[in-house]
Amino acid sequence: MTKDEGGRQTGLPIQGIRSDFMYFGDNPKTDMIYMIHPEFLDKYDNVITEKIVVPESGKALMWIINPNFNDYHKTRLKIGTKGYFMEGPRITAECEVIELIGLK
Repeated sequence: MTKDEGGRQTGLPIQGIRSDFMYFGDNPKTDMIYMIHPEFLDKYDNVITEKIVVPESGKALMWIINPNFNDYHKTRLKIGTKGYFMEGPRITAECEVIELIGLK
């Protein structure tokens, strides 16, 4: 999301950013924001290995940082689940689950 949309204030993120995750429909003022961090992929679905600005849209592997929440996320994450990348209480991007790899 752009600065004008209330999103990132400094432009597109770089690979290595540790934005968090919030489920669509949750409220950043009252609901949990989770440490699920992105690892962005290039147009060939390879992990971007350099600390470069990432494209405005694309794919990312998402890593659940706290394994104590795995069982909780198993109840909420499924193909089609929508959510947001968060920087503090600020929504910076929208996302949708297209595949589950390690949380099956």
